[in-house]
Amino acid sequence: MEIKVSTENGRVPVTVIHIDGNLDSASSHSFQAKVDELIKNGTRYILVDLVHTPYVSSAGFRVLNKIFKDLNAIHPDANLSDEEMKKGVSDGSYKSPYLKLLNLSNDTKAVFTTTGFDMYLEFYDDMKTAIASF
Repeated sequence: MEIKVSTENGRVPVTVIHIDGNLDSASSHSFQAKVDELIKNGTRYILVDLVHTPYVSSAGFRVLNKIFKDLNAIHPDANLSDEEMKKGVSDGSYKSPYLKLLNLSNDTKAVFTTTGFDMYLEFYDDMKTAIASF
């Protein structure tokens, strides 16, 4: 797996992480380490581009869920308690303003939907629209 990082400017600076290869148990640790480094260095809004990622395993899902939690924990303006956020995820009124996904294949999108990630993450097929959503 290869990871490339770029920054796009919208209303906020958005770090775009382009993954080339599967996001699985063999690659999830390096992906997590890269994201941890980015967050440590000030990244606050992340768009993960999966256009060249044909497969995401449960290890990949765990990393994405951890990124979601880490980004929510560092935003001081997040006025929602954990309980309020869980309720919002459950009733469909909360989507992460800090982590979004781009260019999921139909198969990957189906798995993300089946596993419930669509309940709190937004998926986009267009970079410009995704950046504008932050």
